[in-house]
Amino acid sequence: MTGIILLVVLLAILIMLVVMTYFLRTVKKTADEEEENGDTDGRQESVLSSQNFIYTAIVLTIVSMVVAFYLTVKGTVWEGHLMEWLNIVIRLMHITFGIAWIGASFYFVFLENALNRTRDVRDELAGNLWAVHGGGFYYLEKYKVAPKEIPKHLHWFKYEAYFTWLSGFCLLFVVYYFNASALLIDKNILDITPLQGIAIGVGSFVVAWIIYGFLCKTALVKKGIWFTLVGFVIAVGFAYFYSHVFSARAAYIHFGAMLGSIMVANVFFVIIPSQKAMVKAAKEGKPLDPSLGKHAGLRSLHNNYFTLPVLFVMISNHFPSTFGYEYPWLILAIITLGTAGVKHYLNLKEKGQLSVWVMPFSVVVLLAGAFISAPEKPGACSTTISFPEVNAIIQKRCVSCHSSKPTDDVYTAAPNGVMYDTPEDIVKKKDLIMQRVVVTKTMPQNNKTNITEKERDMIRCWIEQGASLK
Repeated sequence: MTGIILLVVLLAILIMLVVMTYFLRTVKKTADEEEENGDTDGRQESVLSSQNFIYTAIVLTIVSMVVAFYLTVKGTVWEGHLMEWLNIVIRLMHITFGIAWIGASFYFVFLENALNRTRDVRDELAGNLWAVHGGGFYYLEKYKVAPKEIPKHLHWFKYEAYFTWLSGFCLLFVVYYFNASALLIDKNILDITPLQGIAIGVGSFVVAWIIYGFLCKTALVKKGIWFTLVGFVIAVGFAYFYSHVFSARAAYIHFGAMLGSIMVANVFFVIIPSQKAMVKAAKEGKPLDPSLGKHAGLRSLHNNYFTLPVLFVMISNHFPSTFGYEYPWLILAIITLGTAGVKHYLNLKEKGQLSVWVMPFSVVVLLAGAFISAPEKPGACSTTISFPEVNAIIQKRCVSCHSSKPTDDVYTAAPNGVMYDTPEDIVKKKDLIMQRVVVTKTMPQNNKTNITEKERDMIRCWIEQGASLK
């Protein structure tokens, strides 16, 4: 059966390549004809259309090849190796595109805040800015609406957002959805099937966008502080919901993905359509609607405030001191409020406005998160714990995953390369064991092997007593 599926996928790839070649030849012929007729705009649109098709075909071809390879190695020793490399490659893509997108957001909000709007500014301009970077001087101008003539070569800032979201969505599948029973679902929190968990996760992004979109259409959008407060309460509601449906770590990543989905939806459904409408009106010589630019600018500003909460959530997801707290949704709320406050301070500073309380308040909020999530002081160890006692616990509760030859039904390779095959391996990782098993209690994953509090305490005592091999 696998061989037949593989053959079908490879045949689909071949057909796709043939169709792509034929399409490119047709587009080139059409573009050459348009250029001969003096229709440079038509030629540019044809070239852009062909580029979009090429990118789509390349992505689909790569996906098909990965699927074919996965079906080939599924159930073999190579399956874990493939998933690990997919994780690495897609994560690298996600980080790279994310840097480009967030960097553009930071830059353009800075540009808007720092524009000179009064000194020697032409009537048609909203402002200008001199800058120096990389050994060169730059002069930038912003038009109130649009220039009299739209330039032929106009750069659009959109693909950074699209590919950040696409790579992030793929990463969500590779890390959480393909291993839903192990990483997404914690039956101690909610007993659901992997398919139900995936449906809830993806569906929540759509619901969040609908709620946010409705909120943006209300009168609150013109009242910054009230819009912010209501939006924050809604965000906390999603954090609470996720932490009562998914495992704590999956709840964090879904909260970040929810905010990221709203950001890319802003770009796709509001910002880019508004920009296209403005460009079209300018090319056709029709009156431009200034509200389009203001509305798109507002959504872009919202995205700017989302950036630091999303980044902090993505980073904190790798640190169990955050998601390992008893009330993980509370830490998410604190992270969101504190980091958004930091971004607000930076935006005010770029405008030349001094705020003496925003940054201190934000820092205190973030420190409060670290303070309340601190572990309780452990009790005294009444007896000396020997290594054989600890080793018996680790062999029973941990080695099914953390071994050179895992026996777990999900992990075919040791997570993060952590193995406890020898006594020396265990001693070497004693600090990691203390943090994950004893302090945050985030290992075993979702307590899959049912480690007891007594066993956690025995491990703690052994480490505090010097982690001896005797």
